[in-house]
Amino acid sequence: MTAEARLTLPALTLETAPPEARAVLETAKAQVGFIPNMYANMANAPGLLQTYLDGYARFRAESALSPAEQEVVFLVISRSNGCNYCTAAHSMIADKMSKVPADILAALRSGDTINDPKLAALANFTQIMFDTRGLPTQKDLASFHAAGYADRHALDIILAMAVKTLSNYANHLFHTEVDAAFANYRVA
Repeated sequence: MTAEARLTLPALTLETAPPEARAVLETAKAQVGFIPNMYANMANAPGLLQTYLDGYARFRAESALSPAEQEVVFLVISRSNGCNYCTAAHSMIADKMSKVPADILAALRSGDTINDPKLAALANFTQIMFDTRGLPTQKDLASFHAAGYADRHALDIILAMAVKTLSNYANHLFHTEVDAAFANYRVA
């Protein structure tokens, strides 16, 4: 998906950022080891980047979902939002860090059927939450539960949706270039 509108704010660095934005960028750099293009853009509104970082960290640390399940959720949302940047970044994380099997990662990236029933149910419920704007049917929720997920997992999906909405929409407006670290996972 390519956005038509494009913001003209510059990507910020530690050297060019005003004090409040610099503090958030320093936090981001400490977390990931570099300042991703997405963060450099989002820092133009320090509250946006700080809210994203806080929500992302809480989802990673406090979610009842495993790292692989977290990537399933993030990839379904990012692909559905048409965010090539986040799809590339989360594909790399899924592959290198969360050890999502290659066939499942390929299915997530393309929107094809996932051959793992539990992860397929997670992807399906996440897609339903996305498509219905958080209004699944009782039958949808029952299917999610039948796959082994609990109500808490549905709440974790909501947090992931909030976090990815912040990053996906910002990336749309900035036309964020995929960082070299994620380049091998760029969406064609």
